[in-house]
Amino acid sequence: MDVAVKMIEIRPFLSLSGENLTELNRGYTSTAHYRVSKSETAERTVIMLELEQLPNLYDKYWGSDAEELARYQGFAAQGHSLAAYERERVVALALCEPRRWNQTLWIWEFHVAESHRRRGIGRFLMEAVAQKAQDSGFRILTLETQNTNVPAIHFYRAVGFEIEALDLSFYTNTDMSDGEVAIFMKRKLCP
Repeated sequence: MDVAVKMIEIRPFLSLSGENLTELNRGYTSTAHYRVSKSETAERTVIMLELEQLPNLYDKYWGSDAEELARYQGFAAQGHSLAAYERERVVALALCEPRRWNQTLWIWEFHVAESHRRRGIGRFLMEAVAQKAQDSGFRILTLETQNTNVPAIHFYRAVGFEIEALDLSFYTNTDMSDGEVAIFMKRKLCP
């Protein structure tokens, strides 16, 4: 185990503040994206992802509004969210929502502070989320990311997630032409 991970404590995350989310959710930068293409006939529909290097860095930052923050606070209060703490500072966060009807735990936000990335803390936190979910009777972890967030896709694959779905109009009616498409990834848990 990395020395940095030994100093980290995973604990339930029950109360979210705008500062927690702003400090951890700084967006992302990517040198590549997954180009999404679709062809459709009456007999066959094919949607394809193809990794392409970008000529320029892709930078993405988004903030949270009051409505979203209130929704996320509700998720935190449900008791399925976890955070990685270094002393009393939150350095990584997994904000989760249970969906009991299909035994799915949705990870709505998963962030590691920029100063603590590439130290194994994200993997440590994700494994804790998976164990807690399994202990709570969930069968699967689900999350959404963007085709432009290649670093996140690589991380999620490294911790056991697979791409299982795309939504070509999740953000707007012009997602494909805008170049940002929602990718849904899942990690099946042991029964």
